[in-house]
Amino acid sequence: MKQTGYQKNRKILFTAAGVVLALAAAFWIYTRGNPSGSPFLPGASSGEKTSSAAGSAGKPSGPSNPAAGSSAAPASSGPAVSPLDGIFADYGVPAQKKLMSLSLREKVGQVFVFRCPQTGAAKAAADYQPGGYCLMASDFSGKTTAQVQAALKSYQDASKIGMILCTDEEGGTVVRISKYPALRKTAFRSPQQVFRLSGLNGIYDDTVQKAQLLKKLGLNLNLAPVCDVSTNPSDFIYGRTFGKDASKTADFVRVSVSAYNSQNLSCTLKHFPGYGNNRDTHTGIAYDKRDYSVFQKQDFVPFQAGIDAGAQCVMVSHSIVNCMDPSRPSSLSPKVHEILRGELGFTGVIMTDDLSMGAITDFTAGKSPSVAAFTAGNDIVLSSDMARDFNALYAAVQDGTVSEQRLDESVLRILAWKYKMGII
Repeated sequence: MKQTGYQKNRKILFTAAGVVLALAAAFWIYTRGNPSGSPFLPGASSGEKTSSAAGSAGKPSGPSNPAAGSSAAPASSGPAVSPLDGIFADYGVPAQKKLMSLSLREKVGQVFVFRCPQTGAAKAAADYQPGGYCLMASDFSGKTTAQVQAALKSYQDASKIGMILCTDEEGGTVVRISKYPALRKTAFRSPQQVFRLSGLNGIYDDTVQKAQLLKKLGLNLNLAPVCDVSTNPSDFIYGRTFGKDASKTADFVRVSVSAYNSQNLSCTLKHFPGYGNNRDTHTGIAYDKRDYSVFQKQDFVPFQAGIDAGAQCVMVSHSIVNCMDPSRPSSLSPKVHEILRGELGFTGVIMTDDLSMGAITDFTAGKSPSVAAFTAGNDIVLSSDMARDFNALYAAVQDGTVSEQRLDESVLRILAWKYKMGII
């Protein structure tokens, strides 16, 4: 039967209406799966660990920090940030959702790992909601395994978001835990000693034992291995290194990272871009005058090996490296961070060495370096001055000196790391 013009027009109108309804339905389905509405949030990838998101539910929020002079701001949606790539890509969706639920104060807290307070650590965790605590030997002295476990649990219970709890258990001269017989019968030997006794197989087994000890106590990050290349016993850093050339040090780092990953304990490659024969930055400013080609052929090699093996964190040193940035310590230098991200292709979390060290306090004349450290490109600021450094960065974000988008980029990466490791 031949259709009239009216019938044809009516059919076209019904078809167009159907298309509009279909598009509206598709948009509704998308936004239900993506509550933030961010164009950066596709559906969860196959690697998303959705079950771990429930791990932080029910934790007490804790009061705001009175020292900051204001209560916690309401949760801020903040600007959308680019999706994660690289090592944490599979955890970008839950990390983004968690990020959107945090207040500005809570986001600032996440970029700090503070030296664990000697008293009131649980209350400070509730007040500041920091990304984590770094524990020193004094935090383990005179304590049993059960006492350490109870203390660390109290910090986690005080935080809304699972905390990074870390220490330096390198072996040899730097052992925060195993130096105490109540926590381990014998202290861990230095990597040099372990290698002399049992080669790289011994390094792997020794590293597994370190990881198991830390996990047993409630820690989730070791600030090791030392990736610095040194073959001269007169170098300050020599005793903490593998004591071999770049290639052999790279083998040590690769094996160490593999062992940590086998135990699901995070590790930290340190001290980028490489200590070399520099003076001790704990006591003052150190200048490194070596050519860039030396770093490419030597110092970068172990770091690249660790990155390729799946290390999730790199610590940046405080040395002033003339060929990269002659005007600032590496930890405060955007140029050094650009090299780590660009030339070495690191997509994980970058953290500073402790900002209380002499190389930084001398350089900043006692002023808080937290804003300079964060704007340089660090995701995590390792601080021993909780109130001063937190308040300085918080104020900088409030007044726009540090953009909230820049803050969100680091917090997103930190949260994704925590999801990957089961910390949240």
